[in-house]
Amino acid sequence: MSKQAFMREALKPNGRKDFVGVPQISPFADWDYYYMRAPFSWYDGSETRTLGVVEITTGFVCDLASIPRLFWTLLPKTAPYTTPAIVHDYLYWFQPPSHDRQRADMVLNLGMRELKVPGWKRWVIYRSVRLAGGWSWNKNKQAREAGERRILKKLPTDIKTTWTEWKRDPSVFM
Repeated sequence: MSKQAFMREALKPNGRKDFVGVPQISPFADWDYYYMRAPFSWYDGSETRTLGVVEITTGFVCDLASIPRLFWTLLPKTAPYTTPAIVHDYLYWFQPPSHDRQRADMVLNLGMRELKVPGWKRWVIYRSVRLAGGWSWNKNKQAREAGERRILKKLPTDIKTTWTEWKRDPSVFM
């Protein structure tokens, strides 16, 4: 089935798909950053479909859920909200015109709802992002403008490679 036919089928109201593909991620050795080993997509499967489509490419580098270690017993870095967090990281990094910060946060919230993250966790994560996410949004914009890149064309082959080491080599980026 072609990508266009698949998208038409995925976006049907009675046969909608919110996530297409399974995030295949690998950690860098420092376990603070992860890279996508295959692409996947998120589609707004809500009634209004106002948040559109977000396609995450192979090689995208993200930090998953940016939850302080202090709270990891209640909200670990990897959990059912990890997939929406990857989509959110992508939107926070690239800041496309179609998704300002508020819309990016709405994608996170809707993605968590679609994956049936318990209401109290969704509320805590979403409210935290709304209150403190401006710092990350601005930091990402500054890093991008300073030349930092987050799409790899070459993936690490050594499990001992850290993100700090890997990003020093400009030839690994798109």
